Amino acid sequence: MELPRHVVLMGVSGNGKTTTGTWLASELGRVFIEGDDFHPPDNIAKMSSGVPLDDDDRRPWLAALAAEVARLEAAGQQSVMACSALRRRYRDWLREGYPQLFFVLLDARYETLLERMQRREHFMPPSLLQSQFDTLEPLEDDEAGVVVSVEAPPDQVVSTVMAMLEAAGTA
Repeated sequence: MELPRHVVLMGVSGNGKTTTGTWLASELGRVFIEGDDFHPPDNIAKMSSGVPLDDDDRRPWLAALAAEVARLEAAGQQSVMACSALRRRYRDWLREGYPQLFFVLLDARYETLLERMQRREHFMPPSLLQSQFDTLEPLEDDEAGVVVSVEAPPDQVVSTVMAMLEAAGTA
């Protein structure tokens, strides 16, 4: 059984993309791509000041992530990426690097994520969480992916994601 080669953990801020992604990449023996590391300084400054990014800000960032997946694929490597990928258009831009990306939408209630964001150190302020929920477009029927609740502890989330990847690999 072959699992999807490149997996994107997506969704709004505070949903555990990095925590789940590093754990999952370790379990699968894959490269972990932290999407936040690919933001140019201007994007980080904008978000840090409480201003949401627009498509002009996101396009070069997503192009850099798509290029990284393409580079890894060309080298015969597989990956797990943490990236918000909130809109269909953004997921399409990511697919320019590797068309068969598999998306895992990490889902939780607003209140759960707001509480998490208030407890952590990150350039994304909790005040932008609602704008992310407003921007989020669910996976469409023609997109390879699944939705996983992150209300459970991280080890259970990773186990659920693994099971769903295995199921997708047999489909």
